[in-house]
Amino acid sequence: MISINDLSLSFGGFTLLDNINFHISDGDRIGLVGKNGAGKSTILKLILGIESPSSGKILKPVDLKIGYLPQQMAHNKDKSVIDETMTAFADILALNDKLDAISQELAERTDYESDTYQKLIVEMNDITDRLSYLSGESPQMLAEKTLVGLGFKREEFNRATSTFSQGWNMRIELAKVLLRRPDILLLDEPTNHLDIESIQWLEEYLQGFSGSLVLISHDRKFLDNCTNRTVEVLLGHIYDYKVNYSKYVTLRAERIEQQKAAFENQQRMIEKSEEFIEKFRYKPTKSNQVQSRIKQLEKLDRIEIDEEDHSTLTVRFPQAPRSGDVVFETKDAKIGYKNQDGSDKIILKSANLLVKRGEKVAFVGRNGEGKTTMMRILTNELTPFDGVAKIGHNVNIGYYAQNQEDILNGNDTVFDTLDKIAVGDIRMKLRDILGAFLFKGEDIDKKVSVLSGGERSRLAMAKLMLNPYNLLALDEPTNHMDIRSKDVLKQALIAYNGSIILVSHDRDFLDGLVDKIYEFKDGEVREHLGGVNDFLRRKRIESFRDLEIQSSSKSSQQVVNKDVKKSEEKKISGAAQYRAQQEAKRIANKRNSIERAITQLEEKMAEIEKQLSEPAPDTDVISLTRDYLELKRDLDYKMEQWAQLE
Repeated sequence: MISINDLSLSFGGFTLLDNINFHISDGDRIGLVGKNGAGKSTILKLILGIESPSSGKILKPVDLKIGYLPQQMAHNKDKSVIDETMTAFADILALNDKLDAISQELAERTDYESDTYQKLIVEMNDITDRLSYLSGESPQMLAEKTLVGLGFKREEFNRATSTFSQGWNMRIELAKVLLRRPDILLLDEPTNHLDIESIQWLEEYLQGFSGSLVLISHDRKFLDNCTNRTVEVLLGHIYDYKVNYSKYVTLRAERIEQQKAAFENQQRMIEKSEEFIEKFRYKPTKSNQVQSRIKQLEKLDRIEIDEEDHSTLTVRFPQAPRSGDVVFETKDAKIGYKNQDGSDKIILKSANLLVKRGEKVAFVGRNGEGKTTMMRILTNELTPFDGVAKIGHNVNIGYYAQNQEDILNGNDTVFDTLDKIAVGDIRMKLRDILGAFLFKGEDIDKKVSVLSGGERSRLAMAKLMLNPYNLLALDEPTNHMDIRSKDVLKQALIAYNGSIILVSHDRDFLDGLVDKIYEFKDGEVREHLGGVNDFLRRKRIESFRDLEIQSSSKSSQQVVNKDVKKSEEKKISGAAQYRAQQEAKRIANKRNSIERAITQLEEKMAEIEKQLSEPAPDTDVISLTRDYLELKRDLDYKMEQWAQLE
């Protein structure tokens, strides 16, 4: 389908891509991976023709239909959400208009035997065939279904796009790309502005997509679920693996180890051959053997080890000063902000949450449900209209804002950004801190305005290292970060001994990091104990249950409407009674099973509590505490199951 042949791209004496070759075939599902700045987005732009290579060629069919979603783009602000989305069907609408025009012309003409009349007939048949091929659900239905999947509510369809944030407008662009049904999708970090449920919807869509896919993403699970081939861009070169991301990581490590072993073996052989040549070079009796060894070395295909980019973050947050037991709390808080006309915009009607010292908590939910607004309450940018919101005793907040382009001054240099706020001895360590976040040499003199999204994320995170905070409030900290940087940041946050409140949609990043989740939905905040996988499992169960309840309710209503009198007078049949008894028995058995599990968990927890209360010298308190928290999460989940059955 698309062939990239001997392609190179250089500028300013720097070679970004060096003689790369790979092929995109029909049905390929490629994850394009590599560090920020490696050239991934540039490859997509080269395929599209937005940029031109220094040398080499890209071959693709003339009629290839490409769907492209860049990281940043201009958005139409003059239409409603649904009208802007419907522009994806401009080709179909134009074909319909053309068909109407031809039909009208044929109805008015009488020269049935003329060549022009016959050409109109052929053209009409071609258009009809094309529309038949494109037909299916109505464009309006497809547009609405896609918008709902990407997180829009139906009551928002007629809102002007200008009233939505850049992230929501990006969703509209994504909807348009998907609805055009391209032959190949080129998606550059499509999940950056999606919440967890929308990411799951997009995953399912892409899994059913019949065309080819080239995907740039820093979401490991998203890559694993949507791709089966991984193309790595590393130091200007391409490495192609016919597996998903997780398997690629393993195969890449094995390949490097095999190269190193083969290289070392060859070096030992070369060293021995050179020693033999040097030792017997001038002995006539060994001349034939010496010449043979010389020729052998000349013909030898020398093994080279692939260059590796070992640069990575080295993050370790300062020790957190001790705070009070309660870090942040809201009680019956009515939260929102003032509209331009002075009216109140209520987002959260009665929010109750409690974050204690040492807890690592995630805020999740659909964008616009109040997660960032709650962060603004936390940082005193907003106050509740009603109710209580308070920070705990001796709490010092380090805040990472999502909108770095507004928080960071574009006219400052990288070094100035830290130098302006650093005080005391930390000023002597600014270059070391910046180096830990991959700002080295001339990088520290760059203006913030020219930094990439990933570089701005790293710089904002570096600011948090300047003070020993005991509460980190992080709003989407991994947007634009590459996978390796996210892994290092995650490990640093796990090791951090303070409290964390984290807004994120990155499941892999949250997994194993947070132990409590607050879900923001429909103006309310709901607490979920346990990790992100527990939360997602429960959400799936709830979704199916809600679906069954709606289906059952609809079915019952249809029966009532059909024959109310008969419904009132009928008696339960023997078969219905039997089914009811069997269902009651099934529920009772399940309840008993859950109760036994709860008893076992409580016994194990009691045993650990006993060990922790009287620890022996060799007791591993940290391991016991970790086991206790795992048991507590399992117990909370079992208790929820039991409550649902009750």
